[in-house]
Amino acid sequence: MSENFRSPIRSRIRAARRAAAVAAVLATLGAAFGAPADAVARGPAARANPADVYVSPNGDDHAPGTRTAPLRTPERARDLVRKRAPHQTSDLTVHLAPGTYRLSRPLVLDARDSGRNGHRVIWQGSKGTVFSGGRAVQGWKPVKGSAGLWSAPAPAGLGNTRQLYVNGVRAQRARGTIPVTLTATATGYTASADTLARWRNRSDIEFVYPSGEALWNIQRYGLGQWTVPRCPIASASGTTITMAQPCWDNSTKRVEFPDIPGRSINMVGPGKLTNGELPGYIENAYEVLDQPGEWYLDRASHTVYYRPRPGENPRTADVEAPALEKLVDGRGTGDAPLHDIALRSIQHSYATWLTPSTPEGFSEVQAGYTVTGADGWKTQGLCQYTPGGTCPYASWTKMPGNVAISHGKNIEFSDDAFTHLGAAGLELGTGTKDATVRGNVFTDISGNGMEIGGVDAPQPGTDADLTRRVSVTNNHLYALPREYLGGVAILNGYTQNNTIAHNQIDHVAYSAISMGWGGWPDKIGKPATANVSHDNTVSNNLIYDYMQALDDGGGIYTQGLTGTSLADGEKVTGNVIHDQWGLGKSVYTDNGCTYVTVQGNVLYGASYANVGSKHVDYRDNLGNNDPTLIADNYWEQGDPDGDARGVVTSGNRILTDPSKAPADIVAAAGLEPRYRGLLGRTFAEVSVPEAPTRVGDFGADGAVYVAWNATYADGGAPVTSYTVTASGGPRTVSTTIPAARFKSTGYAVVRGLTNGTPYTVTVTARNAAGVSEKSLPAAPVTPSTGSGTLAAAPTPLKPRAEAGAATVSWTPPKATGDTPVIGYRVTVSDGRTIEVSGRDVLVGQPSAKNMFRVVPGLRPDTAYTFSIAAVTATGTGPATEVSVTTPSA
Repeated sequence: MSENFRSPIRSRIRAARRAAAVAAVLATLGAAFGAPADAVARGPAARANPADVYVSPNGDDHAPGTRTAPLRTPERARDLVRKRAPHQTSDLTVHLAPGTYRLSRPLVLDARDSGRNGHRVIWQGSKGTVFSGGRAVQGWKPVKGSAGLWSAPAPAGLGNTRQLYVNGVRAQRARGTIPVTLTATATGYTASADTLARWRNRSDIEFVYPSGEALWNIQRYGLGQWTVPRCPIASASGTTITMAQPCWDNSTKRVEFPDIPGRSINMVGPGKLTNGELPGYIENAYEVLDQPGEWYLDRASHTVYYRPRPGENPRTADVEAPALEKLVDGRGTGDAPLHDIALRSIQHSYATWLTPSTPEGFSEVQAGYTVTGADGWKTQGLCQYTPGGTCPYASWTKMPGNVAISHGKNIEFSDDAFTHLGAAGLELGTGTKDATVRGNVFTDISGNGMEIGGVDAPQPGTDADLTRRVSVTNNHLYALPREYLGGVAILNGYTQNNTIAHNQIDHVAYSAISMGWGGWPDKIGKPATANVSHDNTVSNNLIYDYMQALDDGGGIYTQGLTGTSLADGEKVTGNVIHDQWGLGKSVYTDNGCTYVTVQGNVLYGASYANVGSKHVDYRDNLGNNDPTLIADNYWEQGDPDGDARGVVTSGNRILTDPSKAPADIVAAAGLEPRYRGLLGRTFAEVSVPEAPTRVGDFGADGAVYVAWNATYADGGAPVTSYTVTASGGPRTVSTTIPAARFKSTGYAVVRGLTNGTPYTVTVTARNAAGVSEKSLPAAPVTPSTGSGTLAAAPTPLKPRAEAGAATVSWTPPKATGDTPVIGYRVTVSDGRTIEVSGRDVLVGQPSAKNMFRVVPGLRPDTAYTFSIAAVTATGTGPATEVSVTTPSA
C-alpha cells in the first residue's frame, strides 16, 4: 500500500480517536456536573444560567469556566464570580465536579463574593467533591533495623502538622508513658534521670494532662474534670525540664482570690494543674513510636515515620498530612458582610491547627476556650475581678474553625461533610445572621464540631456584631472530638433566636450541646454576666453515648443568663437524651443559668442527675434561685412537683423503661425521615477502634479489677469486646469482656493472679476490622487478701413514689473498706432483689455524688420498704432502709 493511500486512513483514525476522546470527556463532564453528555454537547443553550461557573480538578484556570472547558481551582472560580455577580438576575452557581481540590491556600470569601440583587451564589459540589488542605505523603520505605517502621520524605512545604490520615483513617500521634519521675518546679520539672534530655527534637514533645473524675488509681490531672490541657517542652538539659511559655504560666499560675483559697479568679476551674502539676503522658516523641497506627514527624530531618496497622501497605495507601489551617475563610465585616452564599455537597477535609504546637500550647478553660498570651494567667478575661483584667469577663480565646465565617448573612451549609479536621469543624462567628446549617455530617474532628457566635461581646455595641437566627437542623455529629477532648459537638455563645433541632449527636467525648456563657460569678455570690441572649431553642434532638471521656458536663449544657424572663429564655424541649458515661447530667443548668424551660424531654441513663442544678439568683438579695421551669419530662430522677424559690418542677413522670417513653416524642427526636440517609455516609474504610483511655485498677484477692473509658471512635464498626491484659507476675493473664456487658458494669476482672505480685494492666478494643492499639497502662497494683473490711452503708435514702414505680436515691458511702464500691444491692419488701451496676456506680463514689435507680412494678396505694447495701470485691456491706407508700392510681 502506498504512503499516499495510508495517510488519509491514518488521518481518519486520528480524527476518530480525537472524536472518541472528546465524547468521553463530554460524557465525564456531563456526569460530573449533573447533566447528560448530549446536554453538554448542546453547549450554552443547555445551561440554566449562562453566568454559572464550572470547575473540575482536571480543569484549566486559563479556560473560560464553561461546562465543556472548566476551571481547575475554586480560587479562580471565585475571581470569575466576582466579575459576574454584580449583574445577577438569578442564582449564580459554581459547579464543582467530583474530585479532590488540593488547596494551596484557604479559599477566602468576602463581601465581593456575595450574592447580588436578591440572589445567591451557590457553591455546588456532588458526591466526591472534596476541599482538601492536605499534602500526599509518598515514597514510603521500611526503616532498616526497626521492624514494622516505615518512613517517607515530608511533603514539600510541610513545616508542621498535628495529624496524619491513612486511607482516611486518623493515625495516632506517637504517645506513651513518661519514662522518668517528675517533680514540678516554677519553670517546669526536675526529672529523676536525664532520659528526656537525650531524646531527639525535645522542643516538639508535648506533655498531656488528661482529666476527669478521680476513680480508683486513675489520677485527675488537668484544669478541671472537663479539660485536657497540653503544654510543649521548651528544653531538656540533664534532669532539668523547662516548659514552654506562656503555656506553663497560663496553666500553673492562674490568679486566685486572696480571700478564697483555691478559687481562681476566672472562677471556672482550679488555678493550676492538679495532681502536683504532673502530666499524664507524653506525646509527639520518636522514642514512644512503638505501636501500629502511630506516626511521628521529624521536622529536623523532614521525615514522616509510621507504623502500619495490620493490612496496610504505605506504598499504596493514600497518606495525607494536613497543611492548611483553614479551608474556607469567610471574612465579612460589620460594614461589609459576606451574604447570600451557599456551600452544598462539599466535603471539607485535611486541615490542621498549629497553635497548640507553639509555646502557647493548649491551656484549656472550657469547651475549647483557652488562656493565651504572656499575661493571660493574670489578666485575660478577668475584667473587674482583678487589677489589669481585660474585659469583658470570660472572653478567653476560642478554638478556630477550619471552615469559618465572620459577619455572614444568609449563609447556608447543606449536605456537606466536615471530617478529618484538626481544629473546630465549622465556625459561624461574630455577626452571623440568618444562617442555615442543615443536613451535614460532622465527624473525626479534633475539637468542637460546630461553633456559633462568640463570647467576646456579651452586649455588642452595634447590631452588626449580634449573632442571631442561626438554624442548625438535621445534622449528624459523632465520633468527636478526637484530640481536644473537652470540645463539644455544638457550641453556642451569646446569641438570639437560634434553633438547634432534629440533630443526632452520638459517641462524643464530652457534652453534646453547650449553650451560653459567663455564669461563673455566682460561685462568689455575684450575678451572671449581663448579655443579649434570648429566644434560643434546643429541641427534638437525639443525643446518646455522650461524655465518653470526661466528666462534669451534660447532654445539653447551659450556663449564664438566657433571656429576660421564662417567656424569652432558652427552651429545651422534645429531646431524647440517654446513655451518659461520665459524671454529669442529661440537661445541665450550670452556674448562673437563668430562665431556662426544660419541658417534654425523654431523659434516662444519666450519671448523677437527669436535670440539675438549682443555684441562687444573685441579681437581688431575696434569696431566690435562678428561675427555671422543669415540666412534663419523662425521666428517672423522680423529683416531686414543687417550687424551690423559683425552680418550678411540674408534671414530670418516672420512666420505668425506655420502651415506655411516649412514642411521639421518640419518633420526633433526631433526624427527620428525609435526612436519615446521613447515618449511612462514610468517609474512610472501616478500621480498628481507637484505644481505650483512662485505665484504672485495684487489686483484690487473686484478681485485679479494671475500669476504663469506653471507645467512642469505633473505626466505623461497633466495638464488640474489650480484652484486659495483666502482666508482671509469673505469667501474663488476659480476659475478654463483651462490650455490652462492659457498658452495664463499667469494669472487668482479671482473675488467677498471684497475691503480693504487682501487675500492670492494658486494655484493647475489638471490632469487625480487628484490635486497637493497646491503651496506656494503668498504674501497677498488687492483689492481696485484704482484711475483710466491707463498705459502710449508703445514706441517706430518699424515695419518690408514683402509683406504679419509685425512684430511690442515695449518697455513696465514703468508707469503702478494703476495695472500692463496684455495685449496690437493692432489696424490695415484695421479695425482689435488684443488682445495681454501671459507670455511675464507680465514678460517683469517690466524690459522693448522688445515685438513683427506678424500681418498677409497684402497686398503687401500697407500702414498700427498700434496703440498699454497697457491694465491693470484698463482699456486700450493711444496708440502709427506707419506706414509702405509693399514691393511688
